Amino acid sequence: MGFAEDLVKLSEKVNKNLPIVIGEENTKAAFISPFLSILGYDITDPSEVRHEYFADFGTPTRVKQPKKVDYAIAINSNIVMLVEAKSCKEKPEIHDGQLRSYFNAILTVQISVVTNGVEYRFFTDLENLHMMDKEAFFTFNILDYTSKDVENLKLFHRDNFDASSIKNDAEEMLYSQGISELIDGLLVSPSDKFVHFLIKELGTVAPKFDFRGSVVNARVINRFKPIVKRSLQSSLLSLITRSVNQEMTHPADDQPLTRSEHIDPDINNDLDAEEKADVITTQEELAAFNRIQAITQTSTKFNIGIQHRDTVSYFGINLGKTTWWFLRLYLSSGKKSFIARISADEAKILAPDFVIQDVPGINSEMVSKIKIDSVNDFDRLKPLILRCYEMEATKH
Repeated sequence: MGFAEDLVKLSEKVNKNLPIVIGEENTKAAFISPFLSILGYDITDPSEVRHEYFADFGTPTRVKQPKKVDYAIAINSNIVMLVEAKSCKEKPEIHDGQLRSYFNAILTVQISVVTNGVEYRFFTDLENLHMMDKEAFFTFNILDYTSKDVENLKLFHRDNFDASSIKNDAEEMLYSQGISELIDGLLVSPSDKFVHFLIKELGTVAPKFDFRGSVVNARVINRFKPIVKRSLQSSLLSLITRSVNQEMTHPADDQPLTRSEHIDPDINNDLDAEEKADVITTQEELAAFNRIQAITQTSTKFNIGIQHRDTVSYFGINLGKTTWWFLRLYLSSGKKSFIARISADEAKILAPDFVIQDVPGINSEMVSKIKIDSVNDFDRLKPLILRCYEMEATKH
C-alpha cells in the first residue's frame, strides 16, 4: 500500500474511533504511533523511536522532575524530531516549556511536532537559530487534508528527511501559505492599497490604459474595486485554462524540481557549515563510498566523478552537486539500508535477492529503499548502483 493510501486508511480509522478514544495514552496508541509508522519510523525500535524521552543536560536537580517528551525520533543515531502528544479531546498546544527546551538544547533536532492525533503542528527555528518558533509553519489534519498537504508531509518521511534543507522547506511552506491567503483575500475583496497600485500601474501596460483622472482618491478606488475583482478572477480563470491546455498538448518532458533544487546555493553552503559540527563520517561510510565509486568507474557511458556529503540524517552520494544525488545511505543504525533514485519495480529486477520497498518520493519522484546487511553487499548490487548513476548522469 502506498503513502497516500495509508493516510486514507488511518483517516478512516481516526474518524471512526474518535468518539471512543479517551486520554493521551490511548490517543498515542490508536492514532499517533500509526501516523509515525506511515512516516517510515519503526515505533518498536528504541534506537529509532525513543518513547518518553528524557535527557539530563547537567542542570541542577529539581524538586519536580521535568516532563518527558513523548517521542524522540532518531535517524542514524541523531535525534532529528521531537513529538509531544495530547489527548484527542484536547487542542494540540504547547502547555509547558519542556518540548521547547529540548529542541533548543539538542542541536541535531530540526523539527518538533505537537499533536492530538488529529491535527499535527510542525515547528522549527525560522526566527532564531536553535530556538523553537512560537508558531507552527505547517499543520496537517488527518481528517481534512489536500494533495498539497500530502506532498508537504512526505518531507518528514524517514527516507526523505533532509536535516540540512528542512528550514528552507519550512520557510517555503510558511510563505506559500501566507501568500496564498493574501491572494485569496484580494480575490474576494481587493484592498484599497492594491487597487491604488493597479490604477497607478495601468499606464505601464500600454498608454491607452493610463488612468486619465488627476488624483486617485477614495471615490476612484471604490469605483475601481469591482473592476479589479472581476479582472482578477477572469485572469485567474484564463491562467488555469491555458495551463491545462498546455499540459494536455505539450506534457513536460522532465519531472518538476523538488524544493531542495530551488534553494539558493549560498543558503546551502551556510547550512552545510552549520551542520558539519554535528556530523561524524565513519570508516564504514567511507568504505561504502569507495566501493560505489569503483562501481561507477566501470560505466561505459559516463565518466563523471562522484562525491559524498555526510549529514545528520544520511550519507549522500552525488554527481558534484548535492541535488544531483543518486544514493542516500543509512549505515549507522543496526538496520542498514539505502535509498536509490530509481523505481521499486526496476530495483527489484536489478536486485532480486534483496528486500526492496517503495518510498514516497517528493513530487511523485520514484525512489526505493534497499535493505542490506553490510557494505559488502554493494558489490552484489553493482547493476542497480550503475543504473542509478547513469540515470542521474543522463539528466545533467
